[in-house]
Amino acid sequence: MLIGKRISGRYQILRVIGGGGMANVYLAEDIILDREVAIKILRFDYANDNEFIRRFRREAQSASSLDHPNIVSIYDLGEEDDIYYIVMEYVEGMTLKEYITANGPLHPKEALNIMEQIVSAIAHAHQNQIVHRDIKPHNILIDHMGNIKVTDFGIATALSSTTITHTNSVLGSVHYLSPEQARGGLATKKSDIYALGIVLFELLTGRIPFDGESAVSIALKHLQAETPSAKRWNPSVPQSVENIILKATAKDPFHRYETAEDMEADIKTAFDADRLNEKRFTIQEDEEMTKAIPIIKDEELAKAAGEKEAEVTTAQENKTKKNGKRKKWPWVLLTICLVFITAGILAVTVFPSLFMPKDVKIPDVSGMEYEKAAGLLEKEGLQVDSEVLEISDEKIEEGLMVKTDPKADTTVKEGATVTLYKSTGKAKTEIGDVTGQTVDQAKKALKDQGFKHVTVNEVNDEKNAGTVIDQNPSAGTELVPSEDQVKLTVSIGPEDITLRDLKTYSKEAASGYLEDNGLKLVEKEAYSDDVPEGQVVKQKPAAGTAVKPGNEVEVTFSLGPEKKPAKTVKEKVKIPYEPENEGDELQVQIAVDDADHSISDTYEEFKIKEPTERTIELKIEPGQKGYYQVMVNNKVVSYKTIEYPKDE
Repeated sequence: MLIGKRISGRYQILRVIGGGGMANVYLAEDIILDREVAIKILRFDYANDNEFIRRFRREAQSASSLDHPNIVSIYDLGEEDDIYYIVMEYVEGMTLKEYITANGPLHPKEALNIMEQIVSAIAHAHQNQIVHRDIKPHNILIDHMGNIKVTDFGIATALSSTTITHTNSVLGSVHYLSPEQARGGLATKKSDIYALGIVLFELLTGRIPFDGESAVSIALKHLQAETPSAKRWNPSVPQSVENIILKATAKDPFHRYETAEDMEADIKTAFDADRLNEKRFTIQEDEEMTKAIPIIKDEELAKAAGEKEAEVTTAQENKTKKNGKRKKWPWVLLTICLVFITAGILAVTVFPSLFMPKDVKIPDVSGMEYEKAAGLLEKEGLQVDSEVLEISDEKIEEGLMVKTDPKADTTVKEGATVTLYKSTGKAKTEIGDVTGQTVDQAKKALKDQGFKHVTVNEVNDEKNAGTVIDQNPSAGTELVPSEDQVKLTVSIGPEDITLRDLKTYSKEAASGYLEDNGLKLVEKEAYSDDVPEGQVVKQKPAAGTAVKPGNEVEVTFSLGPEKKPAKTVKEKVKIPYEPENEGDELQVQIAVDDADHSISDTYEEFKIKEPTERTIELKIEPGQKGYYQVMVNNKVVSYKTIEYPKDE
């Protein structure tokens, strides 16, 4: 399972968005450039085919050289653990096949706008000597603005050397196969042009020109059957547009467009006034081609000689008779002229009514069963086409006739062939895969497909809130967008957790509780006179608050009581002067016991001849005491013990 896997340390695979016979396509996130990409991964059953891998790499590298606004850009390619991948531009939209199914047949102008973009992309590839080889609506993307992106360049070419047993399972494109490919020949640029013609036919008619019960029967039709007229299914197609199809799908590549640029030029001018009613494209046979001359037999030579001899014998006789006939000739000529004039008048006035088929008005058979509709048409003297075509209809139920071609009330000649159209019911659309998208993205995608009834059921889930985790019906189911309901199951995130009171929890216990519940610990510290060191002082959010897994919880742990700083105390000391003899100098010694001094050391020593005042500074630690004493001539005259000052 590749969902959730990170490839090359960069591409996080999110979900499957498509696939084919050769590879699967995933939506992935480029975590370096912070953008969504599409990543195509070669199927594992080809991962051991060295020749296939070599060609896959070579062709992918060739495709990465293409730079065109209508070609999906290739960003990266590589291999990791036998996973061969190509990283490309992600286009949010649908395949052209899905678009045709939902909207076909298209108006000719819209169809040509789409084709102009496709052909421009193919022309660019051909200029770079790259043949697509697998052009089909499934390999063409269209976004919500109508912009076209052609994909799978170079990858299909890697199939050219695989065995024929892979054809149905990998190629899957027999409906767009050129006659030369059906014969087993190599695909060329003109094979791409043939496929482009088939795509244009499908855009205009909503159907493929050749279909059958097997790939072989379809391939034979590409070889033998002429491309049917697109006007049969879409009468609004002008001849200039149909001619593009006919020329692109000519059986002989020699009669197709010489280049994709030539086809693009025809598309751009198809609606010019002087082209709308141009003659139908046909392939002219060369009148000067060598023809077989029949063999002349001996008896035919003898007969011709006899006739010559008879001519000589009778020539003289005829000469004698001519003079007699010359006088009758004017009357004979006049009689002949009168006969021709009379015949002409009869041909114009009388004979048509006797021999030409009469006019018949086509009856309305809508809503009838086939047998009844066919019987009514035959009763009017009309021929019923053996092929009954199918068309969706919003009103007429499945299996009943919708319309005829020519349409009802049209006047035609008796014996004309009429084609019946049978209802397939209301138009159905294949619902896309919206799981993994946000609910807003999913609703928009379904709305773009025409779905009108979308309901949402919210559930707790590990997926991010607002993410679609399931859909019913599942992707790929065909539904009637205007009627059928689509149910989306949307995550509202994991179930809430009610926070415990973490007070008295140790750091280890608090961390374990939060981790077990999928919560993230944000750790802080603070001094506390009441809470022992290492235990919880407070928490945020508070106890009893409902939080979701993945949320952050801020927890403050105790550092114990805060240490108080040492304080400096200043004491003023008065030193008396009491000499034995007036004028004697007295020796003063001051000793201090504090954080910086010992009582055994002298703090200060000096002499006095009069009473003196001194300021003593003591540095006292919390819980400790300071002490000083003053001696004059080795006699203690003053001392004091000082407590650590209390906070004011």
